[in-house]
Amino acid sequence: MAAATQAWGERLRAQGYRITPQRQFVLEAVIDLGHATPEEILAWIQTRSPGVNLSTVYRALEVLEEVGLVTHAHLGHGAPTYHAVDGEVHVHLVCAGCHDVDSVPAQMAQGFVDALERDRGFATDIGHMTVQGLCRRCQEAGKPTRSRGVDRT
Repeated sequence: MAAATQAWGERLRAQGYRITPQRQFVLEAVIDLGHATPEEILAWIQTRSPGVNLSTVYRALEVLEEVGLVTHAHLGHGAPTYHAVDGEVHVHLVCAGCHDVDSVPAQMAQGFVDALERDRGFATDIGHMTVQGLCRRCQEAGKPTRSRGVDRT
């Protein structure tokens, strides 16, 4: 983590920002948690530095997103979820049963994205794409899902 943070610090400085302890905590939390809301990031940080508050987390996330180190997605109706930019754009799969979040390569949705562009003239921001459904475990456990108001169990 130290080497990655140092490289990120160099990137922050190159864009006119400093690597502060609070930003470093936020980076570490995002990497450790994978996909996390600002509140989840704060809870992780407060186990290490109780003096950090939610507004500090939001400000750090704003800077880190501005310089391209983290990005967010809307995985449900609540707060956005942040994750580190890992070089690979991916689609989020959110299980309605257990609420796990999985990621698949953007190429898996490429046919759909191409059809939207071709047929509708719609340019998709695939990095913000989220697919809701049920993971294999929840399906095998018989958890119901609803699509268009029709029970699919």
